[in-house]
Amino acid sequence: MTRVQRGRGGWVSSSRGMVGARVAVMLCAILVVAGCSSKKAKQVNAPGPASPLGEQNQNGSSLSQFQNGSLGSGANGPLSDIHFGYNDYTIQPQDGDVLRSNAKWLNDHPQSRVQVEGHCDERGSEDYNIALGAKRAQAAKDYLVTLGVSPGRISTISYGKELPICTEQTEDCWAQNRRDHFAVSQ
Repeated sequence: MTRVQRGRGGWVSSSRGMVGARVAVMLCAILVVAGCSSKKAKQVNAPGPASPLGEQNQNGSSLSQFQNGSLGSGANGPLSDIHFGYNDYTIQPQDGDVLRSNAKWLNDHPQSRVQVEGHCDERGSEDYNIALGAKRAQAAKDYLVTLGVSPGRISTISYGKELPICTEQTEDCWAQNRRDHFAVSQ
């Protein structure tokens, strides 16, 4: 208890300060205990048991090709890549034929899944190119869905400018890097 002066009335004993301190300590203890809960949080929109699009199942992905040194070697798998204009993510008319062919193959192989990888050239910031690659991958996914491929069989990822096929600083080289790659998994 502490003594507090209350104007002309003299000194009064008060325990309010101690109550506030006790409440603060209790709240901290509750937060610590709640933060150390052993329950694992549920993942929202988790793919369920063992996602079939994990790295171990995607030998045709740009990342696995990069890791084993075969990126750009022409081993693209059963689906063809499409290309984009500078700072653009719209599907070009000539790529519509490629996507129709890709959709036909996917519809003929219903057990297969595909990951659409959005890639960019080296110009622009890393953040900008990651966002642009995501828009490119999503545009191709949307197009495949309109052609009858189930959206549940298609995932997207953006590599931005991180996995170039060509490293020369020419327009032809940059055009090769502005692409969507289709990595198939079972």
